Amino acid sequence: MKDDRIRIFDTTLRDGEQCPGASMNSREKLEIARQLARLGVDIIEAGFPVVSEGDFASVQQIAREVRGPIICGLARCVPKDIEAAGNAIKPAGKRGRIHVFLGTSKLHREFKLGKVQDEILRLAVDGVQRAKAFVDDVEFSPEDASRTELDFLVQVVEAAIAAGATTINMPDTTGYATPAEYGRMFRHVIERAKGAKKVIFSAHCHDDLGLAVANALAAVENGARQVEGTINGIGERAGNTALEEFVMALRTRRDFFRGLDTGLKAREIVKTSRLVSQMCSFPVPRNKAIVGANAFAHGSGIHQDGILKKRETYEIMDPKDVGWGVTELPLTKHSGRAAVAARLKHLGFKMTGPDVNAIFTRFKEIGDKKKFVYDDDLTALVEGQIAEVPETWSLDYLNVTSGNQTVPTATVRLKKAGAKPEVVQDAGIGDGPVDAALKAIDRLTKTRGRLMDYSLRAVSQGKDALGEVTVKADFGDGELITGKGASTDVIEASARAYLNAVNRFLGNHGGRKAKPARP
Repeated sequence: MKDDRIRIFDTTLRDGEQCPGASMNSREKLEIARQLARLGVDIIEAGFPVVSEGDFASVQQIAREVRGPIICGLARCVPKDIEAAGNAIKPAGKRGRIHVFLGTSKLHREFKLGKVQDEILRLAVDGVQRAKAFVDDVEFSPEDASRTELDFLVQVVEAAIAAGATTINMPDTTGYATPAEYGRMFRHVIERAKGAKKVIFSAHCHDDLGLAVANALAAVENGARQVEGTINGIGERAGNTALEEFVMALRTRRDFFRGLDTGLKAREIVKTSRLVSQMCSFPVPRNKAIVGANAFAHGSGIHQDGILKKRETYEIMDPKDVGWGVTELPLTKHSGRAAVAARLKHLGFKMTGPDVNAIFTRFKEIGDKKKFVYDDDLTALVEGQIAEVPETWSLDYLNVTSGNQTVPTATVRLKKAGAKPEVVQDAGIGDGPVDAALKAIDRLTKTRGRLMDYSLRAVSQGKDALGEVTVKADFGDGELITGKGASTDVIEASARAYLNAVNRFLGNHGGRKAKPARP
């Protein structure tokens, strides 16, 4: 690769998923990984395999099924972590990478690890060497590098390179650095560390001060040739480097960055952003750069006049270049199963026969209620399908009565799966129709959830737009369970989302009865 090629290391499925409330199941992660491959990222950090059996299985599945990018697993410099990562990425073969990390700053050494500098050096070398027994491609990160003494940082990097690391990542773990400081750190280490010219240096930035993208740009100006980040900038605390912003900054300002560029297919950016937003239930702010709904909107008359005369007067990039304005002819209720299956394939989803059947059934229900079913509507139905857990309970009937002079009442009929399926019905009253429906579901399922978060978004345009509801509920054990549902009717979408959360809770806890939710 030429020296002006910046490798993109996507950690949406690892660091991005660590964002509270952004947890995804294995099918959701797999769909995102497939889209990241279509986007053209160089490396996908698929997860932290030692954390759980689910994480291990998800990384292993992505390593087995996703072709193109390098598939990476994260590990502490601990034998069991490295072994788990090595086994998880094994199906990727030569495209496998293990990313080992170890705290190096004085704060981390003294208060987190209780180790002196010599011990840190020994652990770093041992971690890299253990990883090399599984793969040739090993990345090493001195955690909290931006707050590590420069002389010691050089020593750690030299030791890791000598042990066999092929990529050195120097993260701004806490988002503390400024661009000038972060750039100087890269220049200093690259100039002084023995063997630095033989490896790729990487930047991993957090956005605690809103400087993640700026710091990543400063790093590549000073020799970094890999940048780590996430789609939409999701991640721990305030998030990570937003890859779409970093990539388009390089591309738009080629004059300033002297031809530095990535291999990303920019027209896939908006599509990828929307998919990640849906899968992790984190809406993209309207004013978000590149992928926000207002990113290319112009409200000022002066701006509108300028755009009409020449787009470049108020737009520094063409929205079509990142995937805006690319629409397809919508489906209608008369569209057949083959047409729906073909559109799913066109959108990049790999669905099984049963999946297509289930989605087609919901498609017909939606098609009876609205004139056109757009790609975004279909994506919402897909997301609902792959977010499903085993359906202990399914919605059979819903009727609500509400008004400003009426006590909101909901009648709900549910089907319970099992060897002998049963149908149960009950009614509930509440502060509004949604509350009444949720209380009726609680009575029928013998659970008691406390709604902690509720969001509604219109999936597509028009008064008959599909509404997608995301809820987060606490069923008494302190864990927030996410549920999603979609319908042209907001009350129905809410009931489906809450029922999805109930099923997920019952599935997670082996069907045992919920504890009373905290008041």
